[in-house]
Amino acid sequence: MRIKIICPKWPDGSLWRHFFFRFPYLSLTTLAALTPGEIEVTIEDENVQEINFEERPDLAAISIMTPLAKRGYAIADRFRDKSVPVVMGGFHATWMPEEAGRHADSVLLGEAEPSWVRLLEDLKAGSLQKFYRADGKAELTGLPIPRRDLLKKKSYFFTNTMQVSRGCPFQCDFCSVTAFFGHTCRFRPLEEVRKEAELLRRENDFIFFVDDNIIGNPAYAQDLFSFLKELKVKWVSHASINIAENEDLLKRAGESGCHGLFIGFESLSQETLKRHHKMANRVERYKEQIRKIHDRGIGIEGSFIFGSDGEDSSVFQRVVDFCEETKIDAAVFAILTPYPGTAIYEQFLKEERILSRDWDLYDMDHVVFRPRNMTVEQLQEGHGWTNRRFYSYPSMLKRFWPLRRSHQVFLPSNWGMRRAWKHLMKS
Repeated sequence: MRIKIICPKWPDGSLWRHFFFRFPYLSLTTLAALTPGEIEVTIEDENVQEINFEERPDLAAISIMTPLAKRGYAIADRFRDKSVPVVMGGFHATWMPEEAGRHADSVLLGEAEPSWVRLLEDLKAGSLQKFYRADGKAELTGLPIPRRDLLKKKSYFFTNTMQVSRGCPFQCDFCSVTAFFGHTCRFRPLEEVRKEAELLRRENDFIFFVDDNIIGNPAYAQDLFSFLKELKVKWVSHASINIAENEDLLKRAGESGCHGLFIGFESLSQETLKRHHKMANRVERYKEQIRKIHDRGIGIEGSFIFGSDGEDSSVFQRVVDFCEETKIDAAVFAILTPYPGTAIYEQFLKEERILSRDWDLYDMDHVVFRPRNMTVEQLQEGHGWTNRRFYSYPSMLKRFWPLRRSHQVFLPSNWGMRRAWKHLMKS
């Protein structure tokens, strides 16, 4: 039996289609690792290679996020026209199963681990079901090592991505990740994490932990940081801002090789944070928290959301000024996007504020809903202005002086984002 695992490309009108520093999606290599050894598996990530539609595998497995859904459906339709069975999974397929099911023979809902082998057994027996839904969340003990050997490695900036936990204790209403993985944290055994990290260390001394919150359990994080220090690696991940309130944990993170953290600030308004149920953030503490993190040699990629109720068009200038003053190393400025499966999606549906169901536009760079305190045009134009200003050379000079250890990671990422924006504006 032969299986082709596919990731669709980002839409041409999306910033992420033009981003130079690509890394592979861990979901693809994990799914390949879960596949029994007697089955031949290939991975085709359309962002770095062409899909071979001439091949006729026994199954095409397509993973879709919302902005990749339309392209994923087109790929599925082409394979089904050739009588190749198609299974779809991922965030968007989980939240929109009936829609995905119109383009697939089967839809896998939720995490793959509990259902994937059963689906393959049914396929082999000729009894493939329309929907597969796990009874609970995946058990993270005994997970196989992802099949990074199947990647077109030279097409990526790096391939050392791994995960040690799933889930997040917070309940932000815009977050589809937490909605998918759950509101409680689950952790892999540290010995299994160590084994995988040691394997990655042989290839490269840089690791990207794709966890939603690397410090979800501080005691676990301390043990993790201890052996990362022994491995002498450089690493980046996501963390909540309250890492700055735990001096010992922050110190250990810096000593263990942490060069950067993606941190969700989201807003400079406490009222807006309250609306989104992001209760752990305290705006009045932001500047001090950023200073503490920087003092440990750790760079910050901040996340800020534009378009929230209660915020008007003055937000763009205020956020840029804040980022330059605090020397935020990099940032993702996202337009509030009501992803299926999130509380904000249900709210906007009830309020009849969703303007488009064109999934290509659900990339956090396009306005797909009606804002309350600015026009659609003001939100779209303000978002573009913020990115151009932040990734301008004058802003970069302000933020990157004096030089810090973490700048070896964030100078290239700033250049990459600047380059992506220039390519997008030309396209």
